[in-house]
Amino acid sequence: MARKTLVTNWVHPEVLDLLSTRGPVEANTTREPWPRDELLRRARDADAMLAFMTDHVDAAFLDACPDLEIVACALKGADNFDREACRARGVAVTIVPDLLTAPTAELAVGLMITLGRNLLAGDRLVRDRPFAGWRPVLYGMGLDGAEVGIVGMGAVGQAIAHRLRPFRCRLSYCDAQPLSPAAEDAQGLLRRDLADIIARSDYLVLALPLTEASRHLIDAAALAAMKPGALLINPARGSLVDEAAVADALEAGRLGGYAADVFETEDWARADRPAGIEPRLLAHPRTVLTPHIGSAVDSVRRDIAFAAARDILRHLDGQHQDSTLIRHGCRVQ
Repeated sequence: MARKTLVTNWVHPEVLDLLSTRGPVEANTTREPWPRDELLRRARDADAMLAFMTDHVDAAFLDACPDLEIVACALKGADNFDREACRARGVAVTIVPDLLTAPTAELAVGLMITLGRNLLAGDRLVRDRPFAGWRPVLYGMGLDGAEVGIVGMGAVGQAIAHRLRPFRCRLSYCDAQPLSPAAEDAQGLLRRDLADIIARSDYLVLALPLTEASRHLIDAAALAAMKPGALLINPARGSLVDEAAVADALEAGRLGGYAADVFETEDWARADRPAGIEPRLLAHPRTVLTPHIGSAVDSVRRDIAFAAARDILRHLDGQHQDSTLIRHGCRVQ
C-alpha cells in the first residue's frame, strides 16, 4: 500500500522528486503555511510529515492523524514539537542538527554590526533626504575590542565565537556544560556565570535552545542588571526574552538596542504565546528585526530539506529509528 508524505511548507522541487520515489507526496507549494485546520485535514491520512518552524505537533494533532509514523523536522530547535507525545504514540521525530549552525552564526554577527553601527538609521538618512556628505552623526559601538558575552556555548555559540575572533573581541560565555580548558584557550573564551556575563557585556548574544528553564531568561531583572547602553542580540528563540520588558528597557534608555531574528509569537509550544510582536519593538528606532532568516541561505535550506526528506525515506524503508536527541542542548547555570 502506498504511503503518503505531507510537506507542510515550500521546498525545492528536487526534494519533492526525491520523496515521490517512495509514494504519493502532498506538498504546500506556496510561501505561506497552511492554517491549522487545513494542515490537520491534509495530515489525517499521512504516514510521514516533513515539518517546519510554523508547525506545532502536540497530542491533539497526533490523535487526529492516526497513520502518522514520522515527523521529520527541517530545523534544529524542536521546541514546537511535543516529543514525549510522539514517543508515547510510536511516532519518530527527527531534526537536522548541524546545517543551520554556520548561517545562524553569520546572521548573529550581521545583527551585531547592523545594530552597533547604526546601519538601518544610516540607510534611512541617505534615502530620506538629499545626501550632502559626511556629518558627525550616528556614532555607534564597534566590535573591535568589545566585551561580548555569549549565553549558550553549543554549536551555534561556538560558531559565533569563532567568527568574532578576528574582531579582537573579549569573549566570555556561560553554559552549564563547559568547554574543555584547551578548547576555551583555542577559541579565546573565558567562562563566567550568567550574572557576570549580563553585567559585563557590551554585546549580550543568546545562543541557547528554548526550554522551560530558559524561557524569559532575559527578563526585567536581567535587563536592569545589564551595562547601560549594552546591546542585546537574539538569533535563537523569541521566548528567551520578555519582549515587553525589552521594550520597557529601551524606552527607559537603559538598553542600548535590541536585534532579533526570532520572536515570542513563533513559539507555538507556549499556550500563552502573544499574537504578534510587541508593537513598541516594531516602533523603536534602536531595534533591528529580521523575519527568522538565520538559515535563509538557498543552498543551506535545500540541504536541510534534503536531510529531513532522507530521514523520511530511511523510515519508510524500514530503518525505524528515533533521532530526537538535540545535540546542542546547552544549559545556563
